[in-house]
Amino acid sequence: MIRNAKIAIVCDWLTTSGGAEKIILSLHKMFPRAPIYTAIYNPEKVKGFDDATIITSGLQKLPFAKNRHQLYLSLMPRAFEKMNLNEYDIVISSSHSCSKGVITRPETLHICYCHSPMRYAWENSINYIKEYDMNPILKKIAPWFMHKIRMWDRLSADRVDYFVANSKHIQQRIYKYYRRPSTVIYPFFDSNKYGEEDVGKKEDYYLAVGRLTPYKRFDLLVETFNQTGLPLKIVGTGVSEAKLKASAKENIEFLGFVSDEELKNLYGKAKALIFPQVEDFGIIPLEAMACGCPVIAYAQGGALETIIDKKTGVLFNKQTPYSLKRAIQKRATIRFNHKNIQKHAQDFTEEKFQKEIFQLIEKKWNDWQKTT
Repeated sequence: MIRNAKIAIVCDWLTTSGGAEKIILSLHKMFPRAPIYTAIYNPEKVKGFDDATIITSGLQKLPFAKNRHQLYLSLMPRAFEKMNLNEYDIVISSSHSCSKGVITRPETLHICYCHSPMRYAWENSINYIKEYDMNPILKKIAPWFMHKIRMWDRLSADRVDYFVANSKHIQQRIYKYYRRPSTVIYPFFDSNKYGEEDVGKKEDYYLAVGRLTPYKRFDLLVETFNQTGLPLKIVGTGVSEAKLKASAKENIEFLGFVSDEELKNLYGKAKALIFPQVEDFGIIPLEAMACGCPVIAYAQGGALETIIDKKTGVLFNKQTPYSLKRAIQKRATIRFNHKNIQKHAQDFTEEKFQKEIFQLIEKKWNDWQKTT
């Protein structure tokens, strides 16, 4: 039985709060006695792990590590390889970077919940170096490091016994880069924060939520809404904030950070959430739909798995102002059933995630014991 197995959880880093960190917290709730191994931990930025046993790598002590873990990406493969996991029967890694590269005993079952193959090593490697704020000299030599990391990433994937993908989109990428099959188990939104409250009267604005970084394509939103003149509220902060504000007209309002209660209210009253980027999965559309808000989304990535065109939102095919404007016009012609939108979001709860991940781990552990 899995209850009798000695389990360890491994993750890339715990320095910011996001979707990957929510998965780790959920795994911790499932297996509270399992220690969590990670490269770097910043308890000031990541909450909920006060009762957890967290074991960090040597990178934890390096300058600026807690706030700028990106400085040490090239050192992380070695940091995870040095972790001693010999006493565990099952290792569960939650990985979008290096944590899947831990070395385990032949008798140990290693299951990886993969958020994405290492983004900065594969198809995003050129844009990552171009867009990330770093010393110009480092930008010149970074491609050499990426080449080495890419080779390590491919080899380290062979150390995983079973992959779990967070979406069909990522399932395809796991097979593309690692040539490995995987099982899809979707992440979840926080149904305690964004539940099935009564939907309020819609107001005359559209909404966008997220970190203001280049790949999130807030520049497309600003360009489009500059042309339409329609009211747009943007929630979030990030490296692109000043540039976006400088180019935005008066109909675009930047709200910065807002509380959960404020965000829930914004979701509930917005005509639609605009989601113009490609995400591996995407939690924000689920939060919006849980509040009865339809989603206008770019038809790539995880959005195709959570948004039903003309039922819970509208999909557009090109990241251009013309394509987005047509989607906004289409949204205006559809009478959405907001209760049905909320009901659809309930397919992506933490309870469902925990049930499916536990069943998978238990089955794989039972199968594993028959072969070792």
